[in-house]
Amino acid sequence: MSKKFKTQHEHDAYVAEKKKNKTIWGVIMASSLGTLIEWYDFYIFGSLAVVLATKFFPADNPTAAFLSTLATFAAGFVVRPFGALFFGRLGDIIGRKYTFLVTLLIMGFSTFLIGCVPSFETIGYAAPVLVLILRLLQGLALGGEYGGAATYVAEYSQPHRRGYWTSWIQTTATAGLFISLIVILVTKTSLTPEEFDSWGWRIPFWISILMVGVSYVIRRNMKESPLFAQAKKEGKTSTNPLKESFGNKLNFKFVLLALFGAVMGQGVIWYTGQFYAMSFMQKVMNIDSAQVDSMMALALFLGTPLFILFGWLSDKVGRKPIMMIGMLIAIIAYRPIYKTMYTAVNIEDKVLAEKGLVEKRTAKAHEKIAGDSLISFHTEKTFTDGTLLKRDSIVHWAAAGPVMTNGKAEAPLIKESITVNPDTRWLLIFLVFVQVVFVTMVYGPIAAFLVEMFPIRIRYTSMSLPYHIGNGIFGGLLPAVATYLVTSGKDAGHAEWYLEGLWYPIIVAAVCLVIGTLYLKTKNKSLEEDHQ
Repeated sequence: MSKKFKTQHEHDAYVAEKKKNKTIWGVIMASSLGTLIEWYDFYIFGSLAVVLATKFFPADNPTAAFLSTLATFAAGFVVRPFGALFFGRLGDIIGRKYTFLVTLLIMGFSTFLIGCVPSFETIGYAAPVLVLILRLLQGLALGGEYGGAATYVAEYSQPHRRGYWTSWIQTTATAGLFISLIVILVTKTSLTPEEFDSWGWRIPFWISILMVGVSYVIRRNMKESPLFAQAKKEGKTSTNPLKESFGNKLNFKFVLLALFGAVMGQGVIWYTGQFYAMSFMQKVMNIDSAQVDSMMALALFLGTPLFILFGWLSDKVGRKPIMMIGMLIAIIAYRPIYKTMYTAVNIEDKVLAEKGLVEKRTAKAHEKIAGDSLISFHTEKTFTDGTLLKRDSIVHWAAAGPVMTNGKAEAPLIKESITVNPDTRWLLIFLVFVQVVFVTMVYGPIAAFLVEMFPIRIRYTSMSLPYHIGNGIFGGLLPAVATYLVTSGKDAGHAEWYLEGLWYPIIVAAVCLVIGTLYLKTKNKSLEEDHQ
C-alpha cells in the first residue's frame, strides 16, 4: 500500500528523507563493521589475558605474569592518544575515509602477528617485547579509528537524529568484545583444554585477518563525508589541525572540558562494566573462565540495544543529562553490586555436601630436572547449593625432599576454579547487565556530544584526543590499577579487600560528574556551530 501525500512538496520531502536514510544506513554499516572488527582485534588480548599471562611471561610467578599481561594490555590504551593526534591530523587534512582505511590495515596485521609470536619458553624475553610492540601498534591504530568513524557518521546524519545514528558506532565496542568472547568460547569448546592451551588460543588472533579483508573491501568503496568534502572544496580545511586544536586557547578549553567533564568518567565506567567485571569474576572470585565468558557474552548481548535507546533519547532530552545520571548511579551502585557478586560465590559461606569431597594425588617425573618429581594434589568440593570447586596444587619435590628457597619449602603452584550453580549464574549475569546499563547511558550519547563540540576543520583531531585519553589512559589503566589495589588490600588484611579496586573508577567518575554537571551545556549543538 503506497503512502498518500497532500502536496508534491510532502512527496518530495518523503522521498528525500528515505534517500537520506538509505545513504546513512550504508554509511553506518561500512563504518560500524570496520570499527567493530578493530575493537574485536583490540579486545581479544584482554579477553585472553589469563591465558596470555602463561604464554608470554615467566611462569614462576603467576600473579606477576598476570599483572604484566594487564600492563601490556594497558600499553595499547596509553598510546591511543598519540594515534589520535597522528591520524586525527591526517583525517582533518586528507579526509576521513582514507585515514581509517589505514588504521584498519594496521590493526588487522598487528592482531594477526600477535597470534604468531612464539611463547616465552621458546624465545625468552623477546616474546613479551614483540607482543608489546604489536600492542602499541594496535593502540595507535585504534586511536585513529574511532574519531574517524564517529565523525564520518555524524557528518552524514540529520541534525535531529545525530545521537541515534552515531549510537550505532557506540555499539561496536561492546559488540567487538561480545564477538571476541563468542569466538573464544567456540574455539575452546571445539578443542580439548590441552589443545587450546597449547595452540588453540592463537586462532582468534588469526581469524581477524579474514574479517579485516572483508571490511577493507567495503570501506574502499565509501565516499568521503559530504561536510568535509564541501569544506575541502571551499578551501576551509585546516593546514595545521594540531596547532588550531591545542594552540588555540578557546578550543583547548573545550578539549579539556570534554575530557574532564565527560569522557574521563565515561572511560572508567565503560571498563568497569565490561572488563573489570570479567577480570573480577576470573581472578578474584575464581570462577571458571569459560563460564565467565558465557555470562559476560549474554549480559553484553542483552545490554547492547540500550546504546541505541540512549543515543535516541539524547536527541530528545540532551546528551548531558543522560551521561551525568549514568555516572551518578554507577558511583552509588558499584560497591553494593560487587559485594553481592563476591558473597554469592564465596565458598567460605557454603556447606559441603555429603560425599562432596573428592581428593586425588599423582606424581610424575620433572621434565627438566633429572631425579626430581612434580606431585599433584587434585581436590573437588561440591557444596549443597550445587557450587563446584576444583583445586590443583603442584609441588616440586627433589630427591632429598621438598625444594627449598631461602630456607623454606617452595610454595606450591595452585590453580583454582569455581563452577557456579544456575541460580547464581543468572544473578551474576543480571549484575553485569546492570553495569552494562550504566555503560550505555554514558557511552551511547558520547560520539554525538564530542562531534558537536568542535568545528569541522579540526573536528577529527579535537574530538579524538580527549576521547582516547579518557578511554585509553583513564579507562585502559583500570584493570591493572584495580587489580593492584585488590592485591594490596588483600595483603594488608582489609576485611573487604575485594572491593578496593573500585575506588579508582568511583573517584575518577565522581570528579568527572562534578565538572560535567557544573560546566557542560545541556543543549545539543549544530555541527555548523562554532564555539560560543
